Amino acid sequence: MKYAAVNNFINGQFVKAQGSRTLDVISPIDGNHLSSVPMSTAMDLNKAVNAAKVAFPGWSRTPIKERVQVFFRYKYLLEKNLKELSELVQEENGKTYGEAVAEIEKSIELSEFATSLPQLVTGEVLEVSKGVECRTEHVPLGVVASIVPFNFPSMVPNWTIPNAIALGNCMIIKPSEKVPLSVGRLASLLKEAGLPDGVFNVVHGDVEIVEAICDHPGIEAVSFVGSTKVAKLVYQRSTHNFKRCLALGGAKNHLMVLPDAIPGMTAQNVAASMSGCAGQRCMAASAMVAVGKVDHIIEKICEEARKIVPGKNLGAVINQQSKDRIERFITEAEKDGAKILVDGRKTVVQGKEKGTYVGPTVIDFVKPTMSVATEEIFGPVISIMRTNTVDEALAIENANPYGNAASVFTQSGGAARYIIDNASAGMIGVNVGVPVPREPFSFGGWNESKFGVGDITGKSSIEFWTKLKKSTTKWNPEAGINWMS
Repeated sequence: MKYAAVNNFINGQFVKAQGSRTLDVISPIDGNHLSSVPMSTAMDLNKAVNAAKVAFPGWSRTPIKERVQVFFRYKYLLEKNLKELSELVQEENGKTYGEAVAEIEKSIELSEFATSLPQLVTGEVLEVSKGVECRTEHVPLGVVASIVPFNFPSMVPNWTIPNAIALGNCMIIKPSEKVPLSVGRLASLLKEAGLPDGVFNVVHGDVEIVEAICDHPGIEAVSFVGSTKVAKLVYQRSTHNFKRCLALGGAKNHLMVLPDAIPGMTAQNVAASMSGCAGQRCMAASAMVAVGKVDHIIEKICEEARKIVPGKNLGAVINQQSKDRIERFITEAEKDGAKILVDGRKTVVQGKEKGTYVGPTVIDFVKPTMSVATEEIFGPVISIMRTNTVDEALAIENANPYGNAASVFTQSGGAARYIIDNASAGMIGVNVGVPVPREPFSFGGWNESKFGVGDITGKSSIEFWTKLKKSTTKWNPEAGINWMS
């Protein structure tokens, strides 16, 4: 075991969990045993909630311009420790080192945005009648929780940590049991940055802790990122217990490629979108709709896909179960009549035989009813469906239950605008394979990719992590009496 056993982080200290059950943490790169993670109990969660409740009065009364000073220092520490943090992400998640670096750089950007919050939550004031003033201010909720997935061990936690805490809340985070190491390191950096004890707490575990978070009366709001199936359950259970909840689910993102698309640029973007982070991201290109005569572009996509080499510029998928599941999708599509143009099954990387790799896979002549066309594969696989018109392509895109992202590759501004207006997705790309907004623009999909109101990052997150207080004041009796008095 390379690292010491993982512990919870409660009230500024790493502490052992109450429960005796643990899971092994295995690197998908080579199958090495990295650590063990505890399956905490509701008693552990209760300790974290109590610590956060004690810290909340002092933290919430700290002026926001002082609170964000922690995140100026935290941002510096992320930059200072970028190499170490990137290597840790790579080791426990399996992505390439370059992808891990990009993840930490995005975490830095998210922290940078949090430092701007004093300028964004100034509230409003207006003299609404002679001598009478109305004022609004954003007030923190209290103790909040964030449940995060395995595919971005640092970035997704930082979707919520800086904004929620800078806005005055105290937080409990539940990392994925598959990648628990990075969040523990973030906890130590936050403490080093001067965050008071109890403001940020980490409780490890599985479904028992997720359910306890949804049920705990001391938690005011829950954010979740994961599969749609679990997102629905978390949203239903949290809101049933009268909490705010924003739950982000899965996706089936469609890239529509028109005949006038620039072949080289399109092929590079499509291949990168389908294979980046081994396809384990909710913004990956999973389905491509070829509109009209675009065989020359499909050929170039295959050329680009063959340049993507597992173990070099393509990382591993998270575990053997994921590898087996992805390969079953490919085999099923082949049996149903689709044509495998580039086949990533049975991939083994020399020297890393215990790693869990799937090579880039391009599947053509996929029918919209096939499982590879409708289900989230979460691997480096793209399914190509063919249509004659843009409207037929949009019909396929609109019929899918998800709504994270859609992209179009074209040189026609009119066609691009038409697809922007008619695609049923919250984030749209034009000649962009992964249309993730940058701060201050927010991240969030539609339909069964998101449950709840608002987005999880950017300006839109302010409404989720705060409540609005309105005050009406009058001090000057000489103003006289009217209906507002």
